Amino acid sequence: MSKSELPRRAAVLRPSALPRHDRGGGASTTPLVGPSCGASAFINGITAFAPGTQIPFHSHNCEESVVLLEGDAMLDIEGQESVRLQPLDTTWLPPNLSHRFRNLSDTQPMKILWIYARTDATRTLTATGQTNFVSAEHAQKSGASNQ
Repeated sequence: MSKSELPRRAAVLRPSALPRHDRGGGASTTPLVGPSCGASAFINGITAFAPGTQIPFHSHNCEESVVLLEGDAMLDIEGQESVRLQPLDTTWLPPNLSHRFRNLSDTQPMKILWIYARTDATRTLTATGQTNFVSAEHAQKSGASNQ
């Protein structure tokens, strides 16, 4: 076994101790597993949605899985369907599929755990075509808090 094949050191991440990044429009993200803790094949994190929040239609350059942790959510797949989600429902989305998540509640927050199948995952906004690396978006946001 070569040095590059040796197991890496494990990591335990506590979201309450990590920076949270405001994505605007009532959504905030806490990045979790990524290259900074040794991951080489995927990244994940938690996004919180304030009551009534929806993110714009977008797509990614890789597969994505999302688990609804809490709240009442709708997954909209552009041009195809909308699916209401309950806590612990898990989605799988192929690359380049335009989609969005919405918090259906006007009073309760919603949280999702997302997993991208690449450490260099990108998000492309459907309306504008603007593409950014997911990890760069987190690094660029100011006003991060530890809440």
